[in-house]
Amino acid sequence: MRYMSLIYPLLTASLAVTAAFSQEQRPMADKNLGPAMPPNQESPSLSAPADGDTVMLSDVLGNDRSINIFAGFTRDFATISERFEDSSLNTTIMAPINSAIMALPRKPWEDPEDYDRLGPNAYEGEPGEERAQRNLRRFVEAHVVPVSPWKEGEKVKTLAGGEVWWESKDGVKMIKPGNIEVSSVASKVYNGEVWILKGVRNYA
Repeated sequence: MRYMSLIYPLLTASLAVTAAFSQEQRPMADKNLGPAMPPNQESPSLSAPADGDTVMLSDVLGNDRSINIFAGFTRDFATISERFEDSSLNTTIMAPINSAIMALPRKPWEDPEDYDRLGPNAYEGEPGEERAQRNLRRFVEAHVVPVSPWKEGEKVKTLAGGEVWWESKDGVKMIKPGNIEVSSVASKVYNGEVWILKGVRNYA
């Protein structure tokens, strides 16, 4: 199973190096400067256009090593990467920590239905790799909400189509459904926020 046996271990082993390299190649966002979101909380598309110095989600997603597996997955899909670079599209990224992804009973690109239909070689060859890419995209899109700021109790659909909302309990954000704890809001920038999740959303 070439895709499963090679891509996942190589990605996991190399992401720290890749993240460090990418950080050297572009300016780091100074977390002490506070959010770069427009102070009136309007959508960037309704306020002044972003200029070359504006910090975007694409600039900060790879800065936190605890989510670099998920950050690496997002770079596989041009439309998702382009969204994170777009000043007119507000987004909340719900990024699972590395350990939550590694603890999954199956890889993010695996679907039990594929094995049921196609057997143990479901991800062999070019058709198998295309199938795995579709599944991985669904995993990523299940963790991206096309809204920011995202108000408590506001039900929205992820890019994958599932409905999601959040509630605060004892000062802790919990993603619903699933009761997944948000450990922190890692970044607030012009076109959205990066939330770090302690678990993984249902993406099947």
